[in-house]
Amino acid sequence: MKASSFFISTLKEAPADAEVVSHKLMVRAGLIKRLSAGIYSYMPMGLRVIRKVEAIIRDEMNRAGAIELLMPVVQPAELWQESGRFEKMGPELMRVKDRHERDFVIQPTSEEVITDIARQELRSYKQLPRNFYHIQTKFRDERRPRFGLMRGREFTMKDAYSFDRDATSAARSYEAMSVAYCAIFDRFGLTYRAVAADSGAIGGDLSQEFQVIAETGEDAIVYCPTSNYAANIELAEGLAPLTPRAAATEPLTRTPTPGKSTCEDVAEFLNVPLQSTVKSLVLATDEFNDAGDLVKSVVWLLLVRGDHALNEVKAGKVPGLDRGFRFATAAEIDGHFGCKPGYLGPVGLLRPVKTVADRTVASMHDFICGANEVDVHLTGVNWGRDLPEPELVADIRNVVEGDLSPDGKGVLAIQRGIEVGHVFYLGTKYSKQMNATYLDETGKPQLMEMGCYGIGVTRLLGAAIEQNHDERGIIWPVSMAPFVAVLCPIGYDRNADVRVASDKLHDELLASGVDVILDDRGERPGAMFADWELIGVPLRVVISDRGLKDGLVELQGRRDAEAARVPLAEVVERLRVRLAEGA
Repeated sequence: MKASSFFISTLKEAPADAEVVSHKLMVRAGLIKRLSAGIYSYMPMGLRVIRKVEAIIRDEMNRAGAIELLMPVVQPAELWQESGRFEKMGPELMRVKDRHERDFVIQPTSEEVITDIARQELRSYKQLPRNFYHIQTKFRDERRPRFGLMRGREFTMKDAYSFDRDATSAARSYEAMSVAYCAIFDRFGLTYRAVAADSGAIGGDLSQEFQVIAETGEDAIVYCPTSNYAANIELAEGLAPLTPRAAATEPLTRTPTPGKSTCEDVAEFLNVPLQSTVKSLVLATDEFNDAGDLVKSVVWLLLVRGDHALNEVKAGKVPGLDRGFRFATAAEIDGHFGCKPGYLGPVGLLRPVKTVADRTVASMHDFICGANEVDVHLTGVNWGRDLPEPELVADIRNVVEGDLSPDGKGVLAIQRGIEVGHVFYLGTKYSKQMNATYLDETGKPQLMEMGCYGIGVTRLLGAAIEQNHDERGIIWPVSMAPFVAVLCPIGYDRNADVRVASDKLHDELLASGVDVILDDRGERPGAMFADWELIGVPLRVVISDRGLKDGLVELQGRRDAEAARVPLAEVVERLRVRLAEGA
């Protein structure tokens, strides 16, 4: 292809609303153009990348035995009401009405539609297992769309759905998709981790995320450098201390802490380790009758060590909190503690609360907590002596670096990542709700076991750039690059020898299967090189009159510090070797 017949629209400056590197570079390189908050047009350069990503995904999905179909973007609300997600999904689910006032949704995912297809088409055990996938537009009405394609409202996703006759067969389908995902991300040339994950709103019993490693990633990935353990921060288990709780050595003391309302401030004021403090977080659960009227509210006190953070996903799995919780109101806090937040603690409450102590807190002695009195904390607090043992002890905190690995093979480390893929074993979550059954060998109906598997196609672009860029622009992996090589002739519009050599080389590369573009725009060398470095094409060949007189051209990889002078007669083969090596 020649640049004059393509569309190149690079910018010198990034727009003011671009926050992360990938957003800035994608706009500057002319890959995307903002239409509205979280909604982008994919420009020709960006669309080429998307098509290459889709081709690799299709190839590996087909190789794994999945079958492609295409489900609609607009879906009838009845299916979502049948699954129970029409209300449960909340405001992220875009709800619309047609001219007849019938309810529809703009799909964020397609579990309901594919389950409806399966219950109509897969009637016998002889038709199972089966795996369907599609690559389709999705829409999630994010409260605060940001980071370009990383957290947009409209995006492209590959989602697949497996149907099996029993849990054993479903586990095989799940494993096949996990293997296929590793093959996909290997082919993209990205550094990634497959980590155990929470199932979130999709639901299910087994879940794994695929995270592209990047310092700017939103997700914290927990792993053990000396073993294969890896999980996201929401799921990574915080073990109880190995040593038993020590006996009390200090008396319970009311200690003035004027103006010190955080654990950090208290620890500094008292000149004690932050690890000796305990923070109090107050939640509430509500119970409703069948008419939807509030029957009662229960206040919960969650205790975590001062240097630790509450993990709300883990808290949501505590019995009693697993039906949904909220943070307590100021009135609820005052009614139970008689004090404003910042000085709350588990000793001497006005009214009883349900107490949940993190495993670490349950093993502490002589700790420091709020006294339920402004400007006062209690020191020397001990379980069993100064307050009852906690009603519940659970893992409710985020792990930190240096914690023991749950597999017992070392300690944990944490790095940042960007989620680009997720595989779930759903079991019968949707088939039970929607009565998706098949007839077994005896003619009896049985619920299908399901799995679902997603890859963020457009998000992959942002993740790849966050991992692969420098001060000059994007550095695409060969498999994702809009073009794998660019020919940069100097004086193409002025020098016949340069023009003839460039055209000939362009045709030879195309004939040998290299996805090449010839920059025939007649730009100055500096501007031409800057454009292609910004766009991130892996290999550049410079053809000049001076070099041609010696029979040479310059070949340079996007990561190379210097260009290599290569005989013109050898450049096609040298370029193909570089591409095979990943450029």
